[in-house]
Amino acid sequence: MPGMPAPDAPKARLRTPLMTAPEPTGERSALAAAVLPALATAVLSGLAVAAVVATGPSGTLAAWGGGVAAALLCAAVALAAHGRRTTRQAHRDLDRMSRDVDRLRHERGLREEEFARERARLNTELASQRTLLTNEYTHERERFTSEVTRLNEANSVLSGQVRQATTARDAAVSVIGNVAGRLQALATGMLAELRAMEERHTDEEVLADLLHLDHRTAQAGRLADSLAVLTGARSGRRWARPIAMESILRGAMGRISGYQRVRVHASSEAAVAGHAAEGVMHALAELLDNAANFSPPTAEVHVYIEEVPSGVIISVEDAGLVMNEVQLRRAEHAVSGAVTDLGGLSGTRLGLAVVGGLARKYGLRVSFRPSSRGGTGVLLLIPHEILTHPARQSAPQPAAAARPDPVSSPRHAAHHPSRPEITPSWSPAAGAATEWDPAAGTPALPAPDAGAAAPPDGTGVLPRRRRGQALAAAEHHRNRAAAAERQPLTPQGRQSTDRP
Repeated sequence: MPGMPAPDAPKARLRTPLMTAPEPTGERSALAAAVLPALATAVLSGLAVAAVVATGPSGTLAAWGGGVAAALLCAAVALAAHGRRTTRQAHRDLDRMSRDVDRLRHERGLREEEFARERARLNTELASQRTLLTNEYTHERERFTSEVTRLNEANSVLSGQVRQATTARDAAVSVIGNVAGRLQALATGMLAELRAMEERHTDEEVLADLLHLDHRTAQAGRLADSLAVLTGARSGRRWARPIAMESILRGAMGRISGYQRVRVHASSEAAVAGHAAEGVMHALAELLDNAANFSPPTAEVHVYIEEVPSGVIISVEDAGLVMNEVQLRRAEHAVSGAVTDLGGLSGTRLGLAVVGGLARKYGLRVSFRPSSRGGTGVLLLIPHEILTHPARQSAPQPAAAARPDPVSSPRHAAHHPSRPEITPSWSPAAGAATEWDPAAGTPALPAPDAGAAAPPDGTGVLPRRRRGQALAAAEHHRNRAAAAERQPLTPQGRQSTDRP
């Protein structure tokens, strides 16, 4: 406590008289005061004894008696003087100690008064601070309580809105998926009807129009399949048997507008399992469409096929725009299959997201690299889990069932704009190479053409439809007769911006 003496201070003050002993002069004065009376008494006693001895009859006895009396008297006087001196010293020490006690008592009283005042001041300050802090705490608690109540109410409102938005979004996605399924059924039925019309009509102009509608309907079916993939609905059709890789390529080419610019430089004996064939065809169609749309109108898109131990790699090379690092990372993220929310997609950036959804569903792997042709190259890896090799599992085929012409033949691409030629005839074409059963969702075998010749060896190989010459003549006739020439489909006919 401020102002209070240290605990050892009283002891120091009590030891002060002992440390300040009388000065040597004082001691000599006290000694002289004790010795002088004894000397005076001895002198007087000696004189008295001498007088008695001189006047008395027997001097020896009187002398001894007087000496003893004188000695006793001197001792008594010395003791009396010493006692008196000691008594006076004791009185002086007692007075001094009494004064010290009074002084200490007074100082203690002052310290107690100071301590009491300080304690009262601290108690008053503590009470005021406690009252202030209590008021502040009460105010803050009330404010926090009201804020928590407000936040809880806002959270309840937001939670309700989130639930409503989630319900509305799920309902919208469900509706879109339902609409996509209906569009798929309509497209499938329309393709079947167009196929039937193509079988009935022999007029070249009508046939050209039907093939044109066939091609556009196949593209509309691909768009419906894309909506189904993005909404999680059932996408595409399921085939009852594996589909040859050549038919997969032709089917993908027939679903894009720039099919005439696609060149396939290799083929493969592998076939895709029936449950995954439509998904692989759809993913490849999106990649081909993206490459064609971002290439110059006269540039070609080249496709290479390579069998590797892990599956089949399909490489799509274009000479179009080169993606920078940001666009490349965005594209790789889109095709990785990690994007499951439609919130980050725009209306014109759906193709790569569709590829990512199909890759996640069927185990496909898609990667990008710079193309040797100056554009961008895309690698599509089809895993061996969904591949088969019918040629290795079956007996050798006769010579009449040899491989058809290369799929990159410009003649085939020009003569079959909506449905490149497919062999065997049960394989899927550009959305409508075979007849479709809308209810079952599986292709039906087409009826053989009347002019199709049977194989020389009599084996049951299905015939092939060849309409290239009739279609070419029909288009040539229409180009000469029409006032406005119908232009072939180009990438400008579809403004897609799937490439980031």
